[in-house]
Amino acid sequence: MKKLVVLSGAGVSAESGISTFRDNNGLWDNYRIEDVATPEAWEKNQELVLDFYNQRRKQAFTVKPNAAHYGLAALEKHFDVTIITQNVDNLHEIAGSTNVIHLHGELFKSRSTKNPDLVYQMESWELNPGDLCELGSQLRPHIVWFGEEVPMMEVAVEVAEQADIFVIIGTSLAVYPAAGLVHYIGASKPIYIIDPAKPDIHLKPNMTFIKEKATVGMEILVNNLIAE
Repeated sequence: MKKLVVLSGAGVSAESGISTFRDNNGLWDNYRIEDVATPEAWEKNQELVLDFYNQRRKQAFTVKPNAAHYGLAALEKHFDVTIITQNVDNLHEIAGSTNVIHLHGELFKSRSTKNPDLVYQMESWELNPGDLCELGSQLRPHIVWFGEEVPMMEVAVEVAEQADIFVIIGTSLAVYPAAGLVHYIGASKPIYIIDPAKPDIHLKPNMTFIKEKATVGMEILVNNLIAE
């Protein structure tokens, strides 16, 4: 069974109604990134950061996977699929994908500010000041903020290097280091790029560009792959 590796971005979840900061002039629901998604923001105003992610979780509880999520999950019938996602929601898992690597963290998890290896599944959308880990330190969102290391990047590189087929969907390839994964794919391996706008890279002979939103492009891709 061929190894199919997918890099998914915000454009996949956007069609489910999850807002993206790149579509809102650098804002997430009227919040500046610097105020809610950086280590400096956490040091400056923990309450604001916690409230921001509480609102994102609350919204995430109201949305459902779309056809792109379900299409990727269905590919597991035909391929050994691993999804490397820049998204922090759990829509891939809800749709049925069984092997998902979250590069930028997970919205429905919290972690210790004292020991980053202490990670907890959240049952509700609220994480508040005074919610502590077992070591007695404040819990923070289990999110990779701007300026922080991406701990799952090495794992993602190893997976990308094993790909027989590589799919990029819903990302402009503008966010690094995730965008650099395309450079680990062998020159003879097919790469499919699904996005309404052409990514800012030089398209190579092994690349097929599908200029569509995620749901439409995913249907085209599935038909192409299953027909091969």
